[in-house]
Amino acid sequence: MSVKKVLGFLIVLVSSLGFFLATAEEPSQVSKEDEFAPIAGYNYEMIVPPQPTESKGKIEVVEVFWYGCPHCYHFEPILEKWLESKPDDVEFKRMPGVFRRSWVPHAKAYYAAQKLGILDKIHRPLFDAIHEYNKKLFSDEAVLDFITELDDVDGDAFRKAFNAYSTESKVKQAMRLSRAYGIRGVPSMIINGKYWTSGSLAGSYEEMLKVVDALVDKERKKAAGK
Repeated sequence: MSVKKVLGFLIVLVSSLGFFLATAEEPSQVSKEDEFAPIAGYNYEMIVPPQPTESKGKIEVVEVFWYGCPHCYHFEPILEKWLESKPDDVEFKRMPGVFRRSWVPHAKAYYAAQKLGILDKIHRPLFDAIHEYNKKLFSDEAVLDFITELDDVDGDAFRKAFNAYSTESKVKQAMRLSRAYGIRGVPSMIINGKYWTSGSLAGSYEEMLKVVDALVDKERKKAAGK
């Protein structure tokens, strides 16, 4: 082969290689977030039948948790960071899971505080007391004794709300929904009453929130007819 032909071959080869490399780089321009598509049965589950939501005109995201759960405690700061950039069309709620009778006192505490508008006064302190300071707060009286001694909590008002019929009704509703969602543990995230995911399903708490974001976007596109 002549030198001229060899040079021509090399030029074609280099040009082809350059085209291949340029083409190979294109997928990297798409972010992992854009590519991410959760799979039913793999990193989330369908809720059958779907459960009604209370967030009219918005996409509802519910965290099901238990104050006695160490996983819920460790998930809390990750969730709080996610909430800082929560989209405006998403309404976030917490729901105390009630899978056992021993979980009832914590559910009553949550709904009593919600009724009085003092969730910010009791939510983190109750978590910290159980998991940081190893306090055995698993009975009605133990929970009441702890919360009524907290600063800015009206003890008499809290006891009344804790034992109110309306609080009992909300606990029963939480019991029903805990079963209806089909979740297998806490913390779990419910998206628009249709899907649920968890750290064990998604692989980590961070991945769980990626699944939540993707399913929220899916619901957003459905609502827009896309």
